[in-house]
Amino acid sequence: MSAAGSAGFEGAESPRGPVRPSGLLDVLNVASVVLDTEGRIVLWSPQAEELFGYSAPEALGEYAARIMVHEKHLDLVVKLFADVMKTGRSWAGAFPVRRKDGVTRLVEFRNMRLLDDRGDVYALGLAVDRSTVRRLEHDVALSARVITQSPIGLAVLDTELRYVSVNPALERINGVPAEAHVGRTIREVLPEVGTEALEGAARRVLETGRPVIDQSATGRTPADPDEDHAWSVSLYRLEDALGAVLGVAVSIVDVTEQYRAGVEAEAARRRLAAVSDASARIGTTLELDRTAHELADVAVPDLADIAAVDLLEAVVKGRRSTLGPAEPAVIRALAVQAEDAPEALRAADPPGQVARYGPDRLVTECVRTARPVMVTQVTDDDLTRIARSPEAAELLRRAGVHSYLAVPLIARGEVLGALDLKRTGNPLPFDEDDLLLARELAARAALQIDNARWYQNARDAALTLQRSMLPSHPRVTGGLEVASRYQPAEATSEVGGDWFDVIPLEGCKTALVVGDVMGSGITAAASMGRLRTATNTLAALDLDPALLLEHLDRTAAGLDQAIATCVYAVHDPHARQCRIANAGHLPPVRLRAGRPPELLDLPTGVPLGVGGVPFSTTTVDLEPGDRLVFYTDGLVETRRHPIDERLAALLAVLEGPDRPLEEVCDLLLRTLHEPQNSDDVALLIARATPPE
Repeated sequence: MSAAGSAGFEGAESPRGPVRPSGLLDVLNVASVVLDTEGRIVLWSPQAEELFGYSAPEALGEYAARIMVHEKHLDLVVKLFADVMKTGRSWAGAFPVRRKDGVTRLVEFRNMRLLDDRGDVYALGLAVDRSTVRRLEHDVALSARVITQSPIGLAVLDTELRYVSVNPALERINGVPAEAHVGRTIREVLPEVGTEALEGAARRVLETGRPVIDQSATGRTPADPDEDHAWSVSLYRLEDALGAVLGVAVSIVDVTEQYRAGVEAEAARRRLAAVSDASARIGTTLELDRTAHELADVAVPDLADIAAVDLLEAVVKGRRSTLGPAEPAVIRALAVQAEDAPEALRAADPPGQVARYGPDRLVTECVRTARPVMVTQVTDDDLTRIARSPEAAELLRRAGVHSYLAVPLIARGEVLGALDLKRTGNPLPFDEDDLLLARELAARAALQIDNARWYQNARDAALTLQRSMLPSHPRVTGGLEVASRYQPAEATSEVGGDWFDVIPLEGCKTALVVGDVMGSGITAAASMGRLRTATNTLAALDLDPALLLEHLDRTAAGLDQAIATCVYAVHDPHARQCRIANAGHLPPVRLRAGRPPELLDLPTGVPLGVGGVPFSTTTVDLEPGDRLVFYTDGLVETRRHPIDERLAALLAVLEGPDRPLEEVCDLLLRTLHEPQNSDDVALLIARATPPE
């Protein structure tokens, strides 16, 4: 029972204790008048004073008909009074009453006979201003009509948050008849709607009186048990005329369409954010593997719980690939990423591994048709077409893979491979929005992957060319023990034009060369090859180092945009000397027992290809056991440090006990060559040995 339904007289007891009176009688302002058998007034209430205008002293003892009824109704009223007193039947009606002040007012009466304990008879008259009654009737009728016809769901909850009443609109919204609501809580009527927040808001409204406007709620009702709906709920406290709390009024509007539009807008915003994120994170380098890993990292966890990037093996090798209906797909896994799915990760092809997928496999279908393949609800049969083996299918099943999506990687009209996506922890299946996002990510990433693929192929070709042109020299030649290293640039995976050479000459002499062609790629490697060939040819003539550099300068000037630095040295073990000429290169380091390492003071000269400037030859002593260290600028130069500081670091690394030359090479590269450096390194170390 509601608070309104249980209200009674002040001090009345109920199972829950005393309750406050209703304020309805106060609104009506009912006047009470008691008459004796002759029609004289014996009791007169304050409300009667207000209604008729006569004070109690003025009214008591007077004939009621004279002061309460208009003259023209006097005979009728006398007759009705006699019938009530004689028969005991109650009577009700409305008469115009002329108040003491002369104003006529229509008053509604209720008359009944009273009998006291002595058997005396009296008449009780209850009177209310007719306009007050009509106004209240109109308010009630209007409220009932508004509530009944309102398209908004309306309900009244009592102070225990149980339904007191609901309107037809709420019956339709909830799919529950009104009688099934009454006496039950929201949780009991709608178990699949998030009711904790609603009930908490209703309790706060009861306690504070502050209304709650547009609180959102989502869930499913018996009206539509298969679809989620959203509602806007407003709550405000109900009080009677005396301020007693009756309960909570609830208005409910179905905003499912707006909610879905908002969800779609949020999904679109997330897609744009993901695409923007992908644009920033995918393709930061021209490394194929890294680009594939960047794509997988972007896809997990926002789009999928497991992502794999696979390329057709023919594409990796630089060939175009087309698959017939019955052909398997030979695929190389480039990257795999998983979010809390270790078993699914074990089921994936390890990066770098090549696998054959039969023509019935879904990834094969994806790359053969160049179309996405989406399985919203994965079955055990689907797993056998997704996984690489029955064992992998079992791992995917245990991992809880329930939805699958494969999107082709297409660049410049060629299918490169596929982006393979699975969901385990995310309970939602892939849908058209996910497909749209996956295709957008795949399209952006495919172009980057294709660029990286061709760049890597070009780099591999250039590196192969360059390595084929670098010498494979013996460890000991003439009066020298020699060690060397070539390190390609790691930051850009770019091949440069660095080279070194060890050239045996007549008379046990040896020419040592280190050079660096400016630029990178095949062009730089080709220029390096031509300069190296020219150096070998000129070295056989036993020319003075300065004269040899002049001939190389003319050779470099004939090459397209070929500028190179170079150090050329000729070691004579019998003279225990080394003649050196420098063309714009960093100076070699000489190491002598008992002395600190020193940078040789050589005329720097200008780079090869500049032309018009002579070179100089400097003779330095080189005793048995002394060492010369030749290097290119990639070993020491960085963007963060002055070159003098880096050359000092080189000397510091070389200082210390004598070590094997191979060990010194490794130490220098490990200590000085920074991974983020964008230049390659050529390193040549020679130790003088006693002449034979």
